Amino acid sequence: MSIPGTFRAFRIHNDDAGYRSGLESIGLDALSPGELVIQVAYSSINYKDALAGTGRGRILRRFPLVGGIDVAGHVVQSRDPAFREGDAVLVTGCGQSETRDGGYAEYARLEAEWAIPLPRGLDLRESMILGTAGFTAALALLRMTENRQVPALGPLAVTGASGGVGSLAIDIFSSAGYAVHAISGKPEQADYLRAIGASEVLDRGVLAVDRPMASARFGGGLDNVGGPMLAGLLAQTESYGNVASAGLAASAELPATVMPFIIRGVSLLGIASAGTARDIREEVWTRLAGPWKPRHLDRILTHEATLDTLPAVFDRMLAGGALGRTLVRIG
Repeated sequence: MSIPGTFRAFRIHNDDAGYRSGLESIGLDALSPGELVIQVAYSSINYKDALAGTGRGRILRRFPLVGGIDVAGHVVQSRDPAFREGDAVLVTGCGQSETRDGGYAEYARLEAEWAIPLPRGLDLRESMILGTAGFTAALALLRMTENRQVPALGPLAVTGASGGVGSLAIDIFSSAGYAVHAISGKPEQADYLRAIGASEVLDRGVLAVDRPMASARFGGGLDNVGGPMLAGLLAQTESYGNVASAGLAASAELPATVMPFIIRGVSLLGIASAGTARDIREEVWTRLAGPWKPRHLDRILTHEATLDTLPAVFDRMLAGGALGRTLVRIG
């Protein structure tokens, strides 16, 4: 398949003219090197993308770069024998929109090392409704189950429940057989959270604990918030339960003590989705396409954007107006 001389891309600059982003026409030679060229079908918008696209967070390590940490599409050129023209592939994280060009373009050049063949059970659209958010939630569950988390320990709490990672975690955890307690500061979203799998919806005040330990209430959980809420979740986790830390929407601090660790044997697991090894990536995506596939993807998908509408979506997300997932249609 021939590649046009120029194509549209949402590019981010930071130079003498200041920090800015927007649509440009670029050629293939402007993209980061890689063995694969794909025609992009879909990307997604994560909180990290909004920070990068607006300059409100120090995400990019070099400039200029095409934004978008997620990408899915079909191979149009390959210098790696493992991939052929027409293959459907996806990449999440792996330096995209950080050290190399990302998915907000009509064509993307990828390193074959990080390209995942689209697993049977998912289409390209579903893979980007999941994207980094779904991968993060499933990676958290994989790490917890590897550390002997089981439904019998009790419900899994999910903080930041109405966001992308939180919404997909609720669906994935419940699909895997766990009771899920959604913790949210948005009571108006209670019906939505129950509809995607939460057995209970709790106000975030339940995690306002003023002492190192409290009565065990949860078998474990996934925290997307950080700060006092993470400390409160640790303080209320059952013996030998696991708490996965995946975000810092409220704070990067952890005002906690070692008491939950040395008295109840609670484990705090770090979830760093961007640099996950390939064999773990393949395992996570296999599960997402199979037994852990969310049952409510179309409900969790609350907005579809295009390259032209990215800035408005970034602003809404950073203002706290995001719910569920936003898909970016490119192809």
